[in-house]
Amino acid sequence: MIEKNTREAFGLSMLTSAHKDIRRLRRAQGVAQLHGNKLWKSSYVLMDYLREFPIETGSRVLELGCGWGLGGIFCAKHFNADVVSLDADESVFPFVELHAQRNQVTTNTYCGRFEDLTEKELAGFDVIIGADICFWDEMVAPLEQALDRALAADVGRIVLTDPGRPTFRALAEAIDNSYEDVVYTDWDVPEPHNLWGLVLDL
Repeated sequence: MIEKNTREAFGLSMLTSAHKDIRRLRRAQGVAQLHGNKLWKSSYVLMDYLREFPIETGSRVLELGCGWGLGGIFCAKHFNADVVSLDADESVFPFVELHAQRNQVTTNTYCGRFEDLTEKELAGFDVIIGADICFWDEMVAPLEQALDRALAADVGRIVLTDPGRPTFRALAEAIDNSYEDVVYTDWDVPEPHNLWGLVLDL
């Protein structure tokens, strides 16, 4: 029997906003500043896509704008990945740690902005992932520059997902025009919710 206010999907146990442990953390932490206040549906798109097109086992993974960190936790659980969960708002990290513990994995949390990541820092990763991280106009150029640095640092793979915001479309089209072998596509997720999103895989 599934515990109240939880969801089971993609081999993970996820807590809803109404779960007692989430409510307890929210009382202690306050409101997240940068929208890391719930599990965004683009995380489902990311997990479903990676289930179909998996990363290599044991990869070093950086999750940008991690929020509750389910993308990285999925990689740790299914691909034995060594995960760093990065977010500019440190108040989200107790939610990451709660979900990691619940799913019997570990991630390393790091407070920072993707625009501040250096090429040397990015070189420490094999894979970069992110779900719904390009939601303001002013994020497009810094994120494009961060992806440029990651590719210059020989990061092997970058996978980003989004619900279809104009900002993400602008980013994805710029990347698609600048690099070869880029996958920029629609992605349908029939289960556990009937979802649709965009994927950028390079």
